[in-house]
Amino acid sequence: QVQLVESGGGLVQTGGSLRLSCAASGRTFSSYAMGWIRQAPGKQRELVARITSAGNTNYADSVKGRFTISRDNAKNTVYLQMNSLKPSDTAVYYCAAREIGVLTIFVYDYWGQGTQVTVSS
Repeated sequence: QVQLVESGGGLVQTGGSLRLSCAASGRTFSSYAMGWIRQAPGKQRELVARITSAGNTNYADSVKGRFTISRDNAKNTVYLQMNSLKPSDTAVYYCAAREIGVLTIFVYDYWGQGTQVTVSS
């Protein structure tokens, strides 16, 4: 079983930055598709960013230009750098992994416990 542990959430002011980290177990991490999903009260879950094993990235329009996803396979870790944060970014952020195939908002094999991000105005 793959275990994912998120960290780096917290409380920041509008315009601030945070970097989330997701540490994964497993010797085949480098082959996984990875992503970040957020859930805010009263809103649908949103896949904000994903990265393939080859390093190709995709972003939701709501975060494009502000968030950057990256991975360090040597450390079994995926990151989400969040800049120019807005109150609408407030949510619980979850790390997700897909062993084989494309990761989507509906299809993933593992997820973490989540980390809270709160952006104050």
